[in-house]
Amino acid sequence: MQPEARILIVDDERDICEALELILAAEGYAVSSAHSGEDAIKRLKENSFDLVVTDLKMGKCDGMAVLDAIRDINADTAAIMMTAFSSIETAVEAMKKGAADYIVKPFLNDEVVLTVGRILEHRTVLNENIALKQERSQRPVFNDFIANSESMREALETLEKVIPTKSNILILGESGTGKGLIAELVHRNSPRREGPFISINCSAIPEGLLESELFGYRKGAFTGAVSDKAGLITLADKGTLFLDEIGDMPLPLQAKLLKVLETGEVYPLGDTKPRIVDMRTVSATNADIENKMKAGKFREDLYWRLCVIEIKIPPLRDRRDDIGMLAGHFTKKFSDEYKKNIKGIDREAMCHLTTYAWPGNVRELKNAVERAVVLTGGEYIMPDDLPDKVKPQESRGEPSLLKACLGEYEKNMLVKTYNAHNMNKDATAAALGIDLATLYR
Repeated sequence: MQPEARILIVDDERDICEALELILAAEGYAVSSAHSGEDAIKRLKENSFDLVVTDLKMGKCDGMAVLDAIRDINADTAAIMMTAFSSIETAVEAMKKGAADYIVKPFLNDEVVLTVGRILEHRTVLNENIALKQERSQRPVFNDFIANSESMREALETLEKVIPTKSNILILGESGTGKGLIAELVHRNSPRREGPFISINCSAIPEGLLESELFGYRKGAFTGAVSDKAGLITLADKGTLFLDEIGDMPLPLQAKLLKVLETGEVYPLGDTKPRIVDMRTVSATNADIENKMKAGKFREDLYWRLCVIEIKIPPLRDRRDDIGMLAGHFTKKFSDEYKKNIKGIDREAMCHLTTYAWPGNVRELKNAVERAVVLTGGEYIMPDDLPDKVKPQESRGEPSLLKACLGEYEKNMLVKTYNAHNMNKDATAAALGIDLATLYR
């Protein structure tokens, strides 16, 4: 879920608007409603929304007109189409106009929450990717990812070689290492970049719902299936399907997915006619996939279909050369976001950041820096602004150890970052989140 995301519900049926407001407000979203296409377009011109959920049939100004307005007013706003007249043709037409997905009436509460959460998460990843692209001086390799350590450079160099191909990719790494961001970057730099990027977390959805989400269903396939719904595999046609936490996919669904990968055909639930799909899969897991295969919990034949190329993303504790650049990047990001004039990170605070183990990896580092930006009252992030667990007890009582840490860290980081930026002092200072005076000192 993306907390405080602003969502606009558009439907001429007030009961539908009220029901969706209750469902989504309970998830922490800021929800408002418009009861006509004209009212929705007016609100879009006056306010900024992260997501619009609009009905298709609404008098003169229908859902398609709302999609056109979104594209003209703010193309960054995501959209979901609602319809009681579902067909694959309707879904395709809506998605061509910019809709990220569609919901069939009458809808299930869980389906609404799942769809909205997935679209907003995808939007967040996309926006962060765009922000990273605007900071090319801070990305010495891959042009889309901050990496200063040798281990991360090697992983990204392998990715650069495989991106232009159609080979399926399996990304291995601990939670929080950025597997989802890498999957998005693979798609956006691949020959399939004009096609859809469809993602699903296989561990976050119950098995029954996961099957219908992936494969879709025909009207009458099960209780509650009141109309046809295209599955995510079908929607990924001509694009990329990102299967996050693939190691947690139930065995029965592994067999069905394997058949899709082998034949290029998908059978929606309740259908006897296949649909042809042309997609690339990027999968990710934080599980020990080899042990799962030995235990009979993951199919070896599916593994070889998904893992033409295996990419291992090292944990942040094994790529400490990246911590300074990442911390500098997040400091600037959140300083701009919260409109604070923060010039950088204090030397002692940076030492704490680089010696902490970061069990939550990049995600935990990002959260720690955001917290520090919010709490600091000065121009630099200080040790007291960091979470207590980041500050080791021994460094508080042993200043000589801290001094040694600072000296060794600064020497290695300055040299590596200086060389990575072609000996450009301004770019080096910016990448480390410090000013030139601190750099010279």
